[in-house]
Amino acid sequence: MADFIRINPADNVAVAIHDVEAGGCFGIDGVQVTALERIPAGHKMALCDIAEGEDVIKYGFPIGHVLKAVPQGGLIDHNVLKTNLEGLLEYTYRPELTEIVPASEKAFFKGYRRADGRAGIRNELWIIPTVGCVNGVAQNIQKRFEAELASYPGVEKVIAFPHNYGCSQLGGDHENTRKILADMVHHPNAAGVLVVALGCENNQLGAFRELVGEVDEKRVKFMESQKIQGDEVEYGLGLLREIADVAKEDRREDVPVSELKVGLKCGGSDGFSGITANPLLGRFSDWIVAQGGTTVLTEVPEMFGAETILMSRCQDEATFDRTVHLINDFKEYFMKNDQPVYENPSPGNKAGGISTLEEKSLGCTQKSGNSIVRDVLLYGDRLRTKGLNLLSAPGNDLVASTALAAAGCQIVLFTTGRGTPFGTFVPTAKISTNSTLAADKPRWIDFNAGEIVDGRPVAEVDEDFIDFVLSVASGAQVNNEKSGYSEIAIFKSGVTL
Repeated sequence: MADFIRINPADNVAVAIHDVEAGGCFGIDGVQVTALERIPAGHKMALCDIAEGEDVIKYGFPIGHVLKAVPQGGLIDHNVLKTNLEGLLEYTYRPELTEIVPASEKAFFKGYRRADGRAGIRNELWIIPTVGCVNGVAQNIQKRFEAELASYPGVEKVIAFPHNYGCSQLGGDHENTRKILADMVHHPNAAGVLVVALGCENNQLGAFRELVGEVDEKRVKFMESQKIQGDEVEYGLGLLREIADVAKEDRREDVPVSELKVGLKCGGSDGFSGITANPLLGRFSDWIVAQGGTTVLTEVPEMFGAETILMSRCQDEATFDRTVHLINDFKEYFMKNDQPVYENPSPGNKAGGISTLEEKSLGCTQKSGNSIVRDVLLYGDRLRTKGLNLLSAPGNDLVASTALAAAGCQIVLFTTGRGTPFGTFVPTAKISTNSTLAADKPRWIDFNAGEIVDGRPVAEVDEDFIDFVLSVASGAQVNNEKSGYSEIAIFKSGVTL
């Protein structure tokens, strides 16, 4: 195994594959470099003398400038590297489009065909509160029904999704809550849905039903607790049994991968994210697109500094204009709240070797591969175009993953260098960037991309990853499901009454 990797021939830094002590001499692309100090795994070492104010190049792009001169062999981290980014930018559409060649051999998974033609990868019953006041009612219905689940062999699980919203919200926050909950009602991973309302909340059941629109009334039912005489839990349990009587007959069947919609997300990133796991997702995204399927990239603040790469891949000028709006709208959101736009890397990111937002973004956007950007979605929008999509949502792990699922993704692929156990309301598969994390947290990590820097051939890892995702789509549970970690979080930016 190598000691360092130089990602791009233009780079003036290399990334340590493992902890390197001071004094070691290393040959890196024909350059002999002596480490002047300890270089932790995932961190950057200067391959040449870098003068004060000079740019550091990684992935072939500037990731910031050094605040003081760094000699060859010196450590470059967040203490000496500062972002080059500032303010709103003007953008020009300069397309550089790579057409993904359609696959000659179609792949399939075992999924559930819904009446409207869409495909789900789970057959679960969901209990969705319209407001946080009835979270307890929803959770009690879930607990009561779990004791009966074996009587409905086609139903895989029953899950309640408590949240804090649905009342005391105004404007955009109120609409965000309504849209996300309505998206969940329509999600194909749900064999059926019970919507539980209170009665006096802002998110009034009548108006919410209008927003939801047409549904299969045998599989989607609504109850308003304040109008129920007697035990609302028993009443809800009866409705859930009616749904389950229909859902128990559902069976998996062959579904082409063209019907698969996959969310791309990262969190707890480290210096290996842009070397192993994120490029793995990028290659997988291109494979899905070649199959006629759909992938979705979000985390808009983690596009800052790499946004022009995505803009150059927009299919036309109209898509480019929507991408510009996507980026600038989020920058203005930061500025409106008097927050710095470009101070994104978290303490965990910095400890793992990521020093600036450009560095984080250039690694983050690799999850989208090389495909053409076909559409841009606002927060709460549902997918309407196959291929690679961009989605407006923040970087927060659970908020962004919830938004991906709400858009219609049946699965979220989540790369991480630090590790996290959470899951949103669809299977949330964790892909580790390094083998140490995979070994330390086997109950969190579902797939180890760290094997790439360990020396395993990339093509073998890619093939195993495709098999892994198709097995999940066909029913294999990921760790968040095994642990019962299924949650939602809704984007909030305004006043709470």
